[in-house]
Amino acid sequence: MTDAGRVIAGSARGIRLQAPGHGTRPLGDRVKQTLFAILEPDLPGARVLDLFAGSGAGGIEALSRGAVTAVFVERDPTAVSVITANLRAAGLGAGMRAAVVRADALAWLGRRPAGDPPFDIAFVDPPYADIELRDRVLAALGAGGAPLAPNARVVVKHFWRDQPPPQVGLLASERARRFGETALTFYRRQEDG
Repeated sequence: MTDAGRVIAGSARGIRLQAPGHGTRPLGDRVKQTLFAILEPDLPGARVLDLFAGSGAGGIEALSRGAVTAVFVERDPTAVSVITANLRAAGLGAGMRAAVVRADALAWLGRRPAGDPPFDIAFVDPPYADIELRDRVLAALGAGGAPLAPNARVVVKHFWRDQPPPQVGLLASERARRFGETALTFYRRQEDG
């Protein structure tokens, strides 16, 4: 296993996280600090969705900082085991706060029960090279009836040159931040019209 950094704030502050392997691009501390400084007002009591979860660092940081629940969706079985171990190490694996789902993100979005509570924050971190997959997931999240609450935040991690569209269905880009080759684009979900 490789290192995925540490939890930088909250109840699990300082806990080191593992990454499933060298193909994983964990959130660096600088990226994580900026990301969560922007999301901080939305975290208390939030329901978080971590798609392409990898090590689970995004959802774990959110839980550590006051999110009430997080669902981690990851298709790789090794990554699923690492997420579970990281949740346990952070003291966040017990109870109903975290659910780890082994599934393809796009397929999971298509079959999620309509009655489940909506998410307030979603992290989207697909493989950088698969721009089509990223855009299809954004389209699913931006569609009417998507599993997002009104005014939900969606954060996409991507290669800085491959900017996602400024508007995708009900998702409107609010801002972007660049960190070397990595960029974050922040969306806000508009009301269903």
